[in-house]
Amino acid sequence: MRRVAITGMGAISALGRTAADFAAALCAGQCGIGPIESTDTSQMRFKNGAEVRGYSHQPYFDDRRADFIDRFAQFAVIAAREAVTDAGVVWTPELRENAAIVTGSCVGGQSTEDIGFQEVYKRGQNRVHPLTIPKTMANAGASHISMEFGITGPSFTISTACSSSAHAIGQAFWMVRSGVTDLALAGGSEAPFSFGILKAWEAMRVVSPETCRPFSRDRKGMILGEGGAMLVLEPLEAAVARGVRIHAEIVGFGMSADASHITQPSAEGAARAMRAALRDARLDPQSVGYVNAHGTGTMANDCSESAAIHAVFGAHAAELPVSSTKSMHGHALGAAGALECLAAVTALRDGVLPPTANFNEPDPECDLDVIPNRSRRAEVEFALSNSFAFGGLNAVLALAAYR
Repeated sequence: MRRVAITGMGAISALGRTAADFAAALCAGQCGIGPIESTDTSQMRFKNGAEVRGYSHQPYFDDRRADFIDRFAQFAVIAAREAVTDAGVVWTPELRENAAIVTGSCVGGQSTEDIGFQEVYKRGQNRVHPLTIPKTMANAGASHISMEFGITGPSFTISTACSSSAHAIGQAFWMVRSGVTDLALAGGSEAPFSFGILKAWEAMRVVSPETCRPFSRDRKGMILGEGGAMLVLEPLEAAVARGVRIHAEIVGFGMSADASHITQPSAEGAARAMRAALRDARLDPQSVGYVNAHGTGTMANDCSESAAIHAVFGAHAAELPVSSTKSMHGHALGAAGALECLAAVTALRDGVLPPTANFNEPDPECDLDVIPNRSRRAEVEFALSNSFAFGGLNAVLALAAYR
């Protein structure tokens, strides 16, 4: 089996419009959470979110093409463009045929769908935008990426709620490692800031009325985010031969299902996924030097994930740095795993562990080193990136620094 290198990264999020912006904001402990501007929140219990503020399609797409692409898919293409440029990919007919695209999205084009529903149910109109279906489909990001670069190899989308893009990256990693494909674009995107879906999240009573404080005793819930992140994966030997920068390696991937509850997390299920990733990577738990936690900031998730980390790492858990970057870029649902994988990669590459922002006081039930509020210099060899979804579908990526 082949070693798999990450040679390209792209991102757009509440922390900036590029992967470099994203990494710099994480290092600075910058929080991208603020008042929601794109949707009227006067009838909602929560007012804050992690938006791509001031976003316009115009620097990226002409008006005609933008009319075909929902905001979430625009984010996927923008991140993919940056990742491909970063990797210095030179497209040939053979590479286009042997490259893969695997994206993740939880809710797809909800903004387009919401507009259509308002036209029909609220305004009594008898028709909606003729491109409503292709704009709302969850695979639109993968489809537009394939058209952007002329990629004709395997392309598909995974939708496993908040684990979607972690599952996508993991599947792409296995495809490259096994030789099924010679290059993969993998990641995810999401744009959930429309009135209907915000009201649906409000009804779940898991969104914080203020900000996201993962693992802090006074946490009050999650904060929704948006954006996209994409990675270019290729065999390490090919990357070395091309002479391109290698950000890090993916060395393992693990999955599990809780098989217990549709919304309540399971420590046992999370632990199984982490152990599966370590087993796939042939890593000893003691060798892991950082965990990018799922860390939603809800009472149930943070306690459950803390218990899972203790179960997997034993005594090592007491000294293992763990942080939740959702405290800065929000919970981007189907894009969360990709953004957090990128955060873990930059930590390995740059030797800076991102903090858990907005942290106020320790919670005895979350007795971990959560890197409170300030990033930390540390040369780490191996890291895990955790993603745990509603429905009990878990995905964990194991990453290694490339020296």
